[in-house]
Amino acid sequence: MSDKQSQNNNTPGSPFRGLGGMLYLIPSPIGNLGDITFRAVEILRSVDLILAEDTRTSSVLLNHYQVQKPITPYHQHNEHKILAHLTEQLAGGKTMALLTDAGTPGISDPAFLLVRECIKNNIKVECLPGATAFVPALVNSGLPINSFCFEGFLPLKKGRQTMMKKLATEERTMVFYESPMRLVKTLNEFMQYFGAERHCCVSRELTKKFEENARGTLQEVHDHFNAKTVKGEIVIVVEGKH
Repeated sequence: MSDKQSQNNNTPGSPFRGLGGMLYLIPSPIGNLGDITFRAVEILRSVDLILAEDTRTSSVLLNHYQVQKPITPYHQHNEHKILAHLTEQLAGGKTMALLTDAGTPGISDPAFLLVRECIKNNIKVECLPGATAFVPALVNSGLPINSFCFEGFLPLKKGRQTMMKKLATEERTMVFYESPMRLVKTLNEFMQYFGAERHCCVSRELTKKFEENARGTLQEVHDHFNAKTVKGEIVIVVEGKH
């Protein structure tokens, strides 16, 4: 790309990079509504359409920042059905922003299919930097972060045991997402496959009023949460095998 083209695609004072359709992936706060960038809000106010994993959840954020734009659902249950229609609109020059309920689109949330289709059709895609739950959980865990693997949500049934056996020999720090109702069960399984003395950190409700970071061995953290009712979004960070 020539210097002139580069300048045209980064026009000062405009959130858009040149003419034509554009898909923006907008990280949304994982809890505290203040954790969104000025540029993200500017783009949300400027696009033709906002795609939201849950329009009710995203509306809270949009109303807070006085964003008044058309909004349509885009989630794992309809993304295949509306993929062609969205791609056609983007190819025709529409600008869209994709929001998930919390964090960066594509990280254990819908985005991949639309991004891949945009790339196939030479439609510009840009992912803004911003909130992702596993990053603060990993950094404040106290475990080595020079090398790590992100596993997201483990399989619920098929392939779960195979995955556990494979991860038991993983030497890097491991990061998982989990639901509050399955946390204790998953920690119990980790003890079975990784050993009860393996160190971990469970981060709950990051950036929110009742944020909690429980650190210790898998046994200690398991016992801590087994003695209480668990609520909120969960990130589990587990030490790799030595």
